[in-house]
Amino acid sequence: MISSWIVIGAVTFFVALGSFFITPRDVKWFAKLSRPRWLVFEPLIPFIWTVIFISGAVSANIVWQKNPGGIITWLLMGLYLLVEIITVAYIPLMLRFRSLKVGEILGLVGLICAVVLAICVLPISPLAAFLLLPYLIWTPIGTYTTEELRELNPQDA
Repeated sequence: MISSWIVIGAVTFFVALGSFFITPRDVKWFAKLSRPRWLVFEPLIPFIWTVIFISGAVSANIVWQKNPGGIITWLLMGLYLLVEIITVAYIPLMLRFRSLKVGEILGLVGLICAVVLAICVLPISPLAAFLLLPYLIWTPIGTYTTEELRELNPQDA
């Protein structure tokens, strides 16, 4: 039988590959946007999201190990998956529609889903809930950054 951490890790990895649905034309649009002066950490964003995805996958594995195959566990796995899909869809959809508002909406929806997930996971495993903190801390920062981009680039809002 395949270990749960391998399955969860593979699902996380393959969903994350969805970010490759970005075309060079879309990236050019985003690269031309004015950025806030304080946005000096932009080169670190891929590393930050890698840590967040790994933390989320470890959290999901801990929850799975507490009650493997239970109906609540499956529902929580679906919620983990939904949060990841929303997160991965953020950049491709924002770039495809050339709309910072789309990115901001996805960021807020992802944050709400992650808060619900953390609340549901907390009684099962405080450690699993703690591992969701990187997402819960970073997502408002990313959403705020997108809002700042909208203000600096009203024609692309």
